[in-house]
Amino acid sequence: MAQGAGPGRGGAGRSAAGVPLRAVEAIGGRTLGLIDHIGGAVNLFLDALRWIWRGLTEKRVRLGVPAMASQIIRVGVRSIFIVSLVSGCVGLILALQLAPPLDELGQRDKVANIVGVAVLRELGPLIGAIVLTGFAGASIAAEIGTMVVSEEIEALEAHALNPVRFLVVPRVTATILSMTVLGVLSDVVAIVAAIGVSVSLLDIPYSLFMTNMLMQVELVDFLTGVGKATIFGMLIGVIACTNGLKVTGGAAGVGNATTQTVVQCVVAIVIADLVFTAIFYALKLF
Repeated sequence: MAQGAGPGRGGAGRSAAGVPLRAVEAIGGRTLGLIDHIGGAVNLFLDALRWIWRGLTEKRVRLGVPAMASQIIRVGVRSIFIVSLVSGCVGLILALQLAPPLDELGQRDKVANIVGVAVLRELGPLIGAIVLTGFAGASIAAEIGTMVVSEEIEALEAHALNPVRFLVVPRVTATILSMTVLGVLSDVVAIVAAIGVSVSLLDIPYSLFMTNMLMQVELVDFLTGVGKATIFGMLIGVIACTNGLKVTGGAAGVGNATTQTVVQCVVAIVIADLVFTAIFYALKLF
């Protein structure tokens, strides 16, 4: 009995020691995979910048303006309605939620101050970017991933056509330009919605609302929001194209790339927003 128990205890010891080892290997593997993925996205963005620079400086290299215009229409113009709808609802919600606690302080008219700062600095570009991620980011990843699965990328390379130049550059450019404009549109719609509900339901005069908001916000609030929107657009385009080009495994791989694009874009946007907010706060721009 004693001899039979010895190997069992030894086996349990080896098993217990193996569990932490496998956990460390799994964590290390995921970390290395994340670093490799980020490095690939950075290299793709730098390659796209190189082609854009060549298109601006070399006559024989064309940027493909028609392709960019087509992508801007597909990514930006078709997102206007859904971005406006979500931003308007956020403006309504923000004003209605702020009114009760401010009433307790006798400062209901300060709704305008908070709405102006919150929308211009954070909510406008953030809401627009999250909506654009679901609307355009996923479709870009699925489109490029389908091209990879159907070997259209290999066909381009066989004809000496660079996929980054003809596929990535138009889409990244479109997401950057579209997100910049959509960020401003989101600001305007959210503030207009807040004005509407404040005047009609909260009994705040329009002139008082505008006076308080303009006294509170500054040009730097608007510019920081626009800058964030531009960076968010770049992240959406680069992440979507990176995941699309890395598709493997047929239709299932396309679905996985689409899901990963949405998740990674939202996480990257929130982290970038945090980083920029911390930087602006440290520089005392707020």
